[in-house]
Amino acid sequence: MSSPAPAANFFAHPSAIVDPASRVGDGTKIWHFSHVMANSVIGAKCNLGQNVVVSPGCHIGDGCRIQNNVSIYTGVTLEDGVFCGPSMVFTNVINPRAFIERKSEYKPTLVRKGASIGANSTIVCGITLGAYCFVGAGAVVTRNVPDFALVYGSPAKVRGWVCYCGVQLEMNLDEGDERARCGACEREYERVGQRVTMVEAVR
Repeated sequence: MSSPAPAANFFAHPSAIVDPASRVGDGTKIWHFSHVMANSVIGAKCNLGQNVVVSPGCHIGDGCRIQNNVSIYTGVTLEDGVFCGPSMVFTNVINPRAFIERKSEYKPTLVRKGASIGANSTIVCGITLGAYCFVGAGAVVTRNVPDFALVYGSPAKVRGWVCYCGVQLEMNLDEGDERARCGACEREYERVGQRVTMVEAVR
């Protein structure tokens, strides 16, 4: 196994491959049979489970947790604190053919800070998953997801709203503007149409 930077203080299982031109942050753990490819960047204190692939040019922020059997394809960016559940799927081409190369047509996918993506869900390329949103297990996401939104189904639709801490908020979907307070951590939120913002953190 090769190391991208002698000064980096991270753990890689002996079966993992970390290409020399990649960068891995301090405290990150890379487990069995995973492959971090050249020119990818992984932040500090991340955890990459078994059989994870990070393709060339990908950027992964600090504190991300990528569970078993996830491939982060070229064009995907994860901001800090993103959770990728087991066997969830990213794509990077809309109309793939085995016999036509479309590397120049990769569509970027952005996963904003703190988002959670459930097991076995599929994220179609070219969209943005909003900050602290929650994608339910098995969802097929084909369009942008707002901040703090709970989405699931195929195709995924907004079904509710979730707190920073991951607990669902008692908040309507589109019946006028309103406020809600999380029953678990007491953060307060305001909804204006389909836009939810945190207005008061824990005191």
